[in-house]
Amino acid sequence: MTVLQINGLTKRYGAITAVNNLNLQIAAGNVYGILGPNGSGKTTTLGTVLGIIRPDSGAYTWFDGQYGTDERMHIGSLLETPNFYPYLSPVKNLELTAHIKKIAAPKIDPILELVNLAQRRDSPFSTFSFGMKQRLAIASALIGDPQVLIFDEPTNGLDPQGIAEVREIIQRIAGEGKTIIMASHILDEVEKVCSHVAIIKQGRLLASGEVGAILSNDHQVDIAAADLGRLRELLAGYPGVNSVVEKNKVLQLQVSPALTAAQLNQLAFDNGLVISHLVLKPKSLESEFLEITAGK
Repeated sequence: MTVLQINGLTKRYGAITAVNNLNLQIAAGNVYGILGPNGSGKTTTLGTVLGIIRPDSGAYTWFDGQYGTDERMHIGSLLETPNFYPYLSPVKNLELTAHIKKIAAPKIDPILELVNLAQRRDSPFSTFSFGMKQRLAIASALIGDPQVLIFDEPTNGLDPQGIAEVREIIQRIAGEGKTIIMASHILDEVEKVCSHVAIIKQGRLLASGEVGAILSNDHQVDIAAADLGRLRELLAGYPGVNSVVEKNKVLQLQVSPALTAAQLNQLAFDNGLVISHLVLKPKSLESEFLEITAGK
């Protein structure tokens, strides 16, 4: 089932086009990352499909239209950290959330277990760390057992431990079969958490698809020798070497997966060169992102 279909979505603020003719299709069960630098239109896109922001043109459809005007009852969202009552416990705050959502019998205890707050179920919200507050915000989005969760920069401002905790929670939620749509500018988190990604810049969609498909099959090799010029001549045009860039006295190669580090080392040795540095690594989403967005 298509959870969300976006067609030609456009939103302008005066002379600024925040979202520019955006087309996306998100299937059920995806963990879909909307990736882009700050100001790229991610939050505007999420606010629009949640009905908070009115688009200038284009349209979107949730759940193939099967829920009609009740679609929001099946969506949980975290666009900003909600305002909880500081002197109430997580249980009492979530009961208020359930009352606002008109959920008669919320399953609060399992949700607190999921977000690792069960042991603090009776502690005042005012005693929580920022990471704990963010996890309670995720718990609030889960009230009512929605099919889709929308998170806008869920790890923003967290320390490394907090980022790891939120990442694990998102993975648990996804493991229950829910669809997650997550906007982020942190490439590493998208690569670790998401099954699919859309890359946007200045409101325009530049690429979308499975994370594995967005990443090219090329590997990156960093290689160096005392005679760097000779090494570069040797590698330029060599089968399997797709590009050579010199940076900080190291050659950065994009090579096909079939070309091994041992082959490169042997090539240099056969031509009288001693390799002083050789590192083979898969291409990252960061390098792919920079290539896709360069000059666009």
